[in-house]
Order: sequence, then structure tokens, then C-alpha cells
Amino acid sequence: MKHTRGSWLAVLALSLFSLAPLAAENAKPSRHLRVQDGRTLEVLISAQFKPAMRDNLLQWTDYIAAALREVYGHWPAQHWQIVISPTAASADDPIPWAQVHRGELDRVEFFTTPNASADELRHTWTGYHELAHLLIPYRGSGDAWFSEGLASYYQNILQARSGLISEQQMWQKLYNGFQRGLAETKFDGRSLRSVSDRLRKDGGFMRVYWSGAWYFLAADTRLRLQSGGQLNLDRALAKLNDCCAGQRLAVPGIIARLDQLNRVLLFHSLYEEVAASTRVPPFDSIFASMGIDVIDGEIHLQEHGPGARLRREIVAGPGVDSGATL
Repeated sequence: MKHTRGSWLAVLALSLFSLAPLAAENAKPSRHLRVQDGRTLEVLISAQFKPAMRDNLLQWTDYIAAALREVYGHWPAQHWQIVISPTAASADDPIPWAQVHRGELDRVEFFTTPNASADELRHTWTGYHELAHLLIPYRGSGDAWFSEGLASYYQNILQARSGLISEQQMWQKLYNGFQRGLAETKFDGRSLRSVSDRLRKDGGFMRVYWSGAWYFLAADTRLRLQSGGQLNLDRALAKLNDCCAGQRLAVPGIIARLDQLNRVLLFHSLYEEVAASTRVPPFDSIFASMGIDVIDGEIHLQEHGPGARLRREIVAGPGVDSGATL
């Protein structure tokens, strides 16, 4: 789910009524199909957008959909949807609201301003965050920290793999996110599980999202280090997709399958560790293992050594061709 940076509680409080489409909903949306490797993305764009804006939106959805393929080489579902409607023109963010619907088809719903350029949309992190939710066959409820952590981790990786941001910028964004999580001290002393369960009522978005992102960074680096590079989070999620795409699993079921499919004892034990954590876990040792130094809040990347190689492999991904055809 999308929450505007710096004002997450305020955005959550906005009703869908205030972000509703600008005109009557009875106008038929334009429908556009994208097909890749036998998988179909259906893009539905509200007729309330002007033709030029519909072109911008199609350019943007093509870009973020291609970025999603940079995890395990294809889209997670055989058939899925992106639905786009307009919001009030006065919104500061090009994408004030977005959410994922888990049903017969996975559907990602975006509400965008009516005059945003394709470039503005492409540089907004929301698209990558929402599409990253589709990387797991999540039922849509329970352990929100796990689902939102996955999306927060991959939103930065997808931007880097698609060439939108540099490696330096990607690690800086992750560092900044962890710092925002640590700064939300109101929830220190409470387990992540309890904060996550009461997220909608009490808040705690920074703590929840970035503790979850820590989980996936830790899992990714441990898989790579313990296997000598034979395993990584991309491959683990690909195996999960091969096994369980289209299912609707609770998080305990997801982590059980991740351990089983990858023949590791990692995801469950790490889940218990992070769920019981009382603040964002320390990331200094993880960064050090990847040749990342932090000086006065700024990321500095070491050029050589095994840590630098590990770090670059995370950014590079599987190196698949991410083009799509009409």
C-alpha cells in the first residue's frame, strides 16, 4: 500500500472518496494488453484521462512492468491487471494512492494526478513498491511487516536494475529508510509483531516497513554468503513462484515453503527473530559485509573485495531481457 513519504499517517487517513476519480465512473476505460513469455498484463486506464495522459500512463506501466521482470525473468502471474484512475489535480504526489487487490486476478490499482508526465511517474517509487508485492503469493492479510518489507526492499532494487537510479543511490535509499525506521522511537520496546498487527489503528509505518526491509536484506545476504553465490533471494522467490503462483498463502506458509524449496533453515528462524525485535535491527554488520561504509550519514562504496562483488550482484540481478511485446 502507498503512503507518501514524510506524511504516512496523513495519507492513510485520506478516504478513497477524497481520492476518487474526478467524474462519473460509468465511462468505459481503455484496455491495453501486454504479452510476454505467454503471460498477459491487462492495463485499464480511466476514460477520464486525456489521450496524451493515457500515452504517458502506458509508457510508465510498460516501464515498471519491465522492471518487475528483473527479479526472476518473468511476471509473477499468468494474467494480471493494472488499473489507473485520476485524482484531484492539486495532489503534490503524482501517485497519491495505490493498493494491491488479491483475487481471482492480482490487480494493482493506482490513482494518479491527471497531468503527470511519464518521467515523473517513472521517478516515483510507488509503482515499483506496489508491483513488488506481487513477488509472493500472499493472501493479503496478516504479518503486514513481511509483505511491506518485501515491497520496500525491492522498490529500490527494481529502480536500480532498470537504470533509474545508481548503485550508490540505491544503498543510500535503503540506509535512509532504516534511519527513518529507527527514528520512529514511539514504538521502541514493542515487538514488531504487535506493532504490525495494530498498524492501521496505531501507526508505526516506518518501524514496520523498514524492519521488514531489513528481513529481506538479511535473508538475501545470508543466502548469498552461505551458499557461495549459488542461492539468493531472487532465486528463492522464483522457486516459490514456480511452486505456488496463484495460491493465497499466509506468511507462515510462505516462509515454510521458502525454506523447504531452497533446502535451507533460514527464512523461519529469521522470521521469528525479526517478528520479536523491539526496534529496527542493526544493519551495520550487513553493510560492512558488502563493502558499504557510512560517514556522516552518507554511503561510501568500496570498489574492491568480496563484499563489493556481493553488493554488485544484488544490484545487477539475473540480467534478463525485460522487453515486452504488444
